[in-house]
Amino acid sequence: MSFNTQITPAQLSRLVGTPDAPTLIDVRIPDDVALDPRILPAAHQRSHENVADWARDHAGRRVVVTCQRGLKLSEGVAAWLRHEGVVAENLEGGFEAWRDAGGLLVSTDKLPPRDASGRTLWVTRARPKVDRIACPWLIRRFVDPDAVFLFVAASEVAAVADRFGAAPFDIDGVFWSHRGERCTFDIMIEEFGLESPALDRLAEIVRAADTARLDLAPQAAGFLAASLGLSRMFKDDLAQLDAGMLLYDAFYRWCRDASAETHNWPAAKASSEGKTP
Repeated sequence: MSFNTQITPAQLSRLVGTPDAPTLIDVRIPDDVALDPRILPAAHQRSHENVADWARDHAGRRVVVTCQRGLKLSEGVAAWLRHEGVVAENLEGGFEAWRDAGGLLVSTDKLPPRDASGRTLWVTRARPKVDRIACPWLIRRFVDPDAVFLFVAASEVAAVADRFGAAPFDIDGVFWSHRGERCTFDIMIEEFGLESPALDRLAEIVRAADTARLDLAPQAAGFLAASLGLSRMFKDDLAQLDAGMLLYDAFYRWCRDASAETHNWPAAKASSEGKTP
């Protein structure tokens, strides 16, 4: 039975990957994590044992807590968070219910090491256009919402990666890069285990725009135009990334929810033409 302090997997799945997604906290014990180390999209892994130490870090956020079966650990942690003034729910049925319902799960074995603040660190070439905005969007929405992205001179990416412990992406000769006809965005979706109809559709648009094959998807030309326009609007790459997040949010929602919808004008005429006298 679902209570007002619980959220169902179906309800949560509508929020995952969107700007309105709650903060997800995974409090499974190590033995349960060992059985399946994947995590819910963008989830933070925390221990219930020291919830008093980290609860206030989430003040002002909406939080969903999950444990293995949605019982004592997530119930207790969510209750503690509410005690600290956090809007907190626990996931009904926990990790197992989410997995059994076919919810997206992120493979973490390829993730770079996290820094002292628990963030992953990434580095790529400055002046992004398509792939170098697409990949940060995917990471922040589905993998690590606190990820840090460094945009540097192309000649310095490898050295910065080495000196700062960052994962280089979208340059030649690294793991997170193009493979054959697929772009880095495709590779990240595959390696993180995020294949889904919506993300696969978005990946086709990104691939077409990023590799000058606009015939692959009718949306690609407009998507490329918007991406290039953004790159001309912002001198600061991080400001461009912030603006580009909205573009990708919109296209993701179209891929997920609106790809079958059409639009015509005038609306009244369009609707009447479909009626039988």
